[in-house]
Amino acid sequence: MTSRSHQRQFEALLHEHRGIVFKVASVYAVSAADRDDLAQEICVQLWRSFGHYDERRAKFSTWMYRIALNVAISQLRRRKTSLDSRVEPLDEHHLDSIGGGQVIAETDERLAAMYACIGQLDPLHRALILLYLEDRSYAEIADVLGISETNVATKINRIKQKLRGQMTAPAPTGA
Repeated sequence: MTSRSHQRQFEALLHEHRGIVFKVASVYAVSAADRDDLAQEICVQLWRSFGHYDERRAKFSTWMYRIALNVAISQLRRRKTSLDSRVEPLDEHHLDSIGGGQVIAETDERLAAMYACIGQLDPLHRALILLYLEDRSYAEIADVLGISETNVATKINRIKQKLRGQMTAPAPTGA
């Protein structure tokens, strides 16, 4: 395969699955500038790794998620500030990005609250729930994150219980 055809193949696959890049960047970056930087870094790493992609070993989207999540989590680890100070509850802009451009009704406060809770999860749990909400199979999630399917199932159940508890907890009243 010539380098030009290799590049065209990459560009076509990246264009087809670009939503993955934007979803991961939206979940792991705070500001618009950070999201843009993270999306760009993900694309650079995808291109650098594309020569090693083997379609017999994994679907392109699975491979892409693996790299995107690794880049996002690595970038979080490199930052010296604590994760708690970097986490921002997801607002409507974030929700639109995560929904792949689908408009989410402004009145759906429960959905916004759920995404705010997801935004406060640690990086691995955010990755798990992101993939789960994307209707990825436990096998694919396990492949992306490098953990067992049993571990995926256990962690997802615990995350769902935690989110359910946070969503049903009474809201604090202001004085």
